[in-house]
Amino acid sequence: MSQRMSWPDYFMRITYMVAERSTCTRRKVGAVAVLDKRILATGYNGAPVDTPHCLDIGCLREELGVPSGQRHEICRGLHAEQNVIIQAALHGISIRGADLFCTTQPCLICTKMLINVQVKNVFFTEAYPDELAERMMAESGVNFERIDFTP
Repeated sequence: MSQRMSWPDYFMRITYMVAERSTCTRRKVGAVAVLDKRILATGYNGAPVDTPHCLDIGCLREELGVPSGQRHEICRGLHAEQNVIIQAALHGISIRGADLFCTTQPCLICTKMLINVQVKNVFFTEAYPDELAERMMAESGVNFERIDFTP
């Protein structure tokens, strides 16, 4: 008899599928907000609606040789976590108390946003170490947890 997939694996598998929509040339990231085992919103990293995507016009950060995790302000894309929050807001869906599944550990900017929308848990598989983001999650009481998952 086969074993059923766990809920965390189920949602993380979906998160990796969402990441396939990414238009970032550096890293594909997906995020899924879940409450009571129901998907509330999804997001992936890419340019704002109706603007050119980096896949089409190139990456300014890449052209300038900016290392990963730096100079986010010159990136034309939004992060997957930001797009989850935006999609939920556009459709009038509260993600307060939700779990966020993300392919990659949220950066500091996304961490602050997730704390303010009052998510309950943040689960991710790929480390993207940011000591301040980790400290702020701990201070806020949001459970911040790397889970073992192989896409």
